[in-house]
Amino acid sequence: MKVSGFTLVRNGVKYFYPFREAIESILPLCDEVIVNVGYSDDNTLKVVESIKSNKIKIVKRTWDMSLREGGKLLSIETNAALNECKGDWCFYIQADEVMHEKYIPTVKAAMEEYLLNDKVEGLRFRYKHFYGSYDYYQDNYRNWYIKEVRVIKNHRNIVSWGDAMDFRHKDTLPVKAVDIDAEIYHYGWVRPPETLMMKRLDFHKLYHTDEEVSEFSAATTNYDDLGNLKKFSDTHPAVMEERVEMCNWDFDAKLNEQNPDWIRKILIFLYPVIKRLKKLR
Repeated sequence: MKVSGFTLVRNGVKYFYPFREAIESILPLCDEVIVNVGYSDDNTLKVVESIKSNKIKIVKRTWDMSLREGGKLLSIETNAALNECKGDWCFYIQADEVMHEKYIPTVKAAMEEYLLNDKVEGLRFRYKHFYGSYDYYQDNYRNWYIKEVRVIKNHRNIVSWGDAMDFRHKDTLPVKAVDIDAEIYHYGWVRPPETLMMKRLDFHKLYHTDEEVSEFSAATTNYDDLGNLKKFSDTHPAVMEERVEMCNWDFDAKLNEQNPDWIRKILIFLYPVIKRLKKLR
């Protein structure tokens, strides 16, 4: 069994992505890791090159930043990395995602168990979304995705889809995936506040026109999804230790302003109904 890892990153240092940690978190499982490094305004390429592993294979590309249709650019560049993979399994990790080392045995066992099972084409992970700092995570399953496929079988016409959050067959049929008892830690909302805002605005450009981006900039605030946060009491992945210690900005989770858990759970459950009623006003 051979395993390929693949990821993509552009301006990873500028936007404070834990892309090095993301790569290092899956290295023990992989025979090779394909890294699509888009032309950047910072030293992202040098950071990737500094990773001490002969498993790393860098693909240098100039991303077409003019593509603004539903984040399509991200799936195009993800597929550019996927196309270089030689393994039986392909482990996709985004630049702001890290897998805890405690899940390595679980993922490896699932790969071995399902390798020759044609009814299984992918492995689906749970997600934990950290927010504001490394001390808090989101607890609203209605507003934050809770599971995603991150490991797929190779050479089955499976491709990255949409804005690179999903995988499908080229004929649009879904991947036949199974849930595994492993979790991906998502750190996309943990950055210095000024960097977070810069990243949000620039990322918005992958989906919207300049006019829409301008309207978003005028209306948005950095932390606009408070109210359903939980204190994190477990450990972060070992590769994140240095980055967690670097956290030197203040973040007020406003836990004292949250509704009691029993009220929060009712409101979360009713969220789709409440959302529809607001649209009718």
